[in-house]
Amino acid sequence: MPPLQPRSIAVIGAGGVGALLAGMLARSGHDVRVLARGATLTAIREHGIHLRGPDQHTVAPIARAADDVAALGGVVDIVLVAVKAWQLTALGPRLAPIVGDRTVVVPLQNGVEASEQLATALGDARVLGGVARVIAWADRPGAVHWMGAPPALTIGSRVPGPNELVESCAAALRAGGIDIAVSKTIERARWSKFLFIAPYSAVGAVERAPLGVIRKAPQARVRLQASMFEIAALAAARGVVLPPDAVAVALQRLDELPPDATASMHRDIVEGRPSELHELIGAVVRLGRESGVATPVSAELYAQLEPLERKARGQA
Repeated sequence: MPPLQPRSIAVIGAGGVGALLAGMLARSGHDVRVLARGATLTAIREHGIHLRGPDQHTVAPIARAADDVAALGGVVDIVLVAVKAWQLTALGPRLAPIVGDRTVVVPLQNGVEASEQLATALGDARVLGGVARVIAWADRPGAVHWMGAPPALTIGSRVPGPNELVESCAAALRAGGIDIAVSKTIERARWSKFLFIAPYSAVGAVERAPLGVIRKAPQARVRLQASMFEIAALAAARGVVLPPDAVAVALQRLDELPPDATASMHRDIVEGRPSELHELIGAVVRLGRESGVATPVSAELYAQLEPLERKARGQA
């Protein structure tokens, strides 16, 4: 088999997930360009990205890093968008200088609205659906720590037609050691992740406890499960049929994660930073209201956290 041709890949955002993927892809020989800012940008330019996992510590030089999309060197083959979900509306139009006719854009945000937000600016054909499964966070600017299994992504086209570009994108990402699945039912994959991550993030933030503590708290588990069932009902109302065991599978996955695991929304709220509250459990409540689906448990979780979100955004 001939060697894989290196691809040009722009990674937008250098937090835990973005920095980890950028570093892994750069190590595999791809032309990786990173959009970052502040101390993180300086650290990446000067030292590359430090990757620390369960059994390794490596440093990956990055070809180009900038705080302006226009300075990333023009059109690329793949764009991985790893900023927070609440930043997408403003970001979409800014990506135009690096998106060409054969560029694929892969949003990696939690929630079920990221692809649609980017497609408004970039077009449906270019923007895939994406689901990320990884526990990673920035230890310091330019350094990322990850735990558990290696990062895994599920990607898929949101529009009918040939999937040559999707398969090519998947092959490039696999070369970086990323576990890639190509799904023909990407909406189901997105909603399955939503069912898992929104309750997990919200309950963790309300309890201010890692997963190992939550698993041992009966009332917390009841709230987790109830919110998951609300999301399953919401998905069905919006035309997305999840597997009958979707809630059981999500709970089993939570039982298999490391006991000190926390979701990024949980960490942001606890540390007083703006979070994806509105795009996760808040979206459950908002979409439930739009679809006529009752979401009382999710609404209670959202109500407990919303004052903290307002405070983090200087709106209290």
